[in-house]
Amino acid sequence: MRAVAAPLQLEFLDLRHFRAQDLRTLLDEESALWRERLHWDYSGSANLLLQYVDSHLLIGYVAIDQGKVCGYTFCVQEQAKAIVGDVFATRTHANISAAAVEKHLLDHLLETLRATPGMERIEAQLLLHRHGEHHPSFVQAGFQQYQRIYLGSRLEHLASEAPQERLIQDGALRLRRWQDGDFDAAAHNITAAYAGHIDSTINDQYRSVAGASRFLHNIVRFPGCGQFSPEASWVVLEEKTGVMQALLLASRISTEAGHITQVCVAPHLRQHGLGRLLLETGAQSLRALGCSLATLTVTQSNESAIRLYTSMGYQTLHSFDAMLWTV
Repeated sequence: MRAVAAPLQLEFLDLRHFRAQDLRTLLDEESALWRERLHWDYSGSANLLLQYVDSHLLIGYVAIDQGKVCGYTFCVQEQAKAIVGDVFATRTHANISAAAVEKHLLDHLLETLRATPGMERIEAQLLLHRHGEHHPSFVQAGFQQYQRIYLGSRLEHLASEAPQERLIQDGALRLRRWQDGDFDAAAHNITAAYAGHIDSTINDQYRSVAGASRFLHNIVRFPGCGQFSPEASWVVLEEKTGVMQALLLASRISTEAGHITQVCVAPHLRQHGLGRLLLETGAQSLRALGCSLATLTVTQSNESAIRLYTSMGYQTLHSFDAMLWTV
């Protein structure tokens, strides 16, 4: 294994040389921080990550202090694009700054990715880390930074009865729960809704139907955004044609919290209350499932969405960064 020298006298080794059991204690510590800071049970994501570690498919580095694992970072590469998945260093070492270890890990990873032949785009959204926490590493590597906000709303005031499917807007539209056959229509809806939107700059999956389909399958099939909840996910269809015009997807991120992973409305139907209707319906559904908190994320510059969320009782719980590098 090749070690990379660092001022902290640590070793930085290729992630592919490690096994899941080598990182388990570190992931347990990180999961506790996700719970404390975000009300998020990270264990499902941690277990999936450890499976990928054992498969030796992830690009990344592990920090070693006196033979012990004290930090890691990884990314997923998709042809000419890479997505930085995470960086974390233990908070238990009094003589080692977690921030410094994470900085060196990120510096090594970003240098590796930018030097990779054919690399055209690198994205990163480090949800656990506070806004500005790793700003120097990304800015030095030529990334653009977009502040994002993690919002939450208490649900105790809502009725616990599950909402019903129904016709809306004088019968022109139908509100119903998500079904397994909705993937293709939802991908088209997302692509249309995010055309020219700041979030399609941050996440290029929103720019095409194929990309939106991959995004949807990641949300529904994998635990990266919590455990998908079809009972709390809703779509709005045009009654005559059956064309999807709006949707809301929700997941369970802990026993007490649900997360709105996606809400979008077709451009020609905005300012008609559909976003508010979906958010209210989704929140009531989560309440009926036993959740006492609903959370969601939004880009700081999306002022109209923030006004809607705050008018519905959402408050800022946390702020983090999305980062983007392109050739």
